[in-house]
Amino acid sequence: MSTVATPKQPPSPTLPPTVTTATRPGRRGLDWRIKFAVLSVVWGFSFVFIKLGTDGFAPPYVSFGRMFFGAVVLLAALVIKRQRLPRSPRTWAHLFVAAFLCNAFPFTLFAYAELTIPTTLAGVCNATTPLWGMVLSLVALSEDRPTRRRFAGLGLGFIGVLVVLGAWQGFSGQDPKGTAMALVASVSYAVGWIYVRRTLSGTGDGHLALSGGQLLVGAVQLGVAAPLLSPLPSTLPAVPLLAIFALGALGTGLAFLLQYGLVAEVGPTTATMTTYLIPVVATAAGVTLLGEELTWNTPVGALIVLAGAALTQSKGRSGKGRSSQTSRTVAAGDATRGNGAAQS
Repeated sequence: MSTVATPKQPPSPTLPPTVTTATRPGRRGLDWRIKFAVLSVVWGFSFVFIKLGTDGFAPPYVSFGRMFFGAVVLLAALVIKRQRLPRSPRTWAHLFVAAFLCNAFPFTLFAYAELTIPTTLAGVCNATTPLWGMVLSLVALSEDRPTRRRFAGLGLGFIGVLVVLGAWQGFSGQDPKGTAMALVASVSYAVGWIYVRRTLSGTGDGHLALSGGQLLVGAVQLGVAAPLLSPLPSTLPAVPLLAIFALGALGTGLAFLLQYGLVAEVGPTTATMTTYLIPVVATAAGVTLLGEELTWNTPVGALIVLAGAALTQSKGRSGKGRSSQTSRTVAAGDATRGNGAAQS
């Protein structure tokens, strides 16, 4: 989502993790609080859009549509800003891997997961991305040093996951396969962030070019894979199609532009707080719009997960000289970001 030149800031799990931490002077636009609120709502509703999309289309086509419409928005922004896509074959090779880990694979897993689990659970699983990011970064990123606070956050977060799943009653009421797919998607976001951090730093390409290229590559990947995974749709039902359009154009493309503007204005620490509102919005939307049932352990467990995720991203005593902006993976999302991006 940005020049990836300073990828130590965590991306949204619903969008491509390429937002820069550098702020730039420019014209004043929307107040950052409005961007923050809109971003939280758009990403939270992405899980509802996924659910509605799967009512008319197989999961691979939901993800393809998401990537396609998201890429269209970013490519249009590139044209308007008169910027070009990356030219280096090496960069495109890395974008191919990043698109799979941050977008094509997790987006499709979430779509499959929501065939059998509610949007509320999918939103909570998405919120575990910072926890997986911490675990993986301790292994893969030598500059990351564990602190007691971060370890406490990790333990607290996974206790929250067990509460959400109702571990004391044998996980009854939850589909194990769907839940596992949603959790694996969150792990993929975290792996993708580390890959981007290691390979796409200092390419010299702009944030918009890298993110547009990443979504474009992801759309091509799913355009090839979707017909192999599921038969072509025979009809184009209106509501699911509109949901997929909203998922891609709003929840992936527009959300990226809002996220970048938010990071540039108030910094990544504040911007990534949207992660903690995504499951809240997803739960409220699922209950009110889709009539999903809500038991006490889902919101309670979600609060525990979010508290743990916040601790894993906080600066402990050993963080001398390091900004709290060098937090762990949030997503995008994508989303990617791109839901989360995430995104969801």
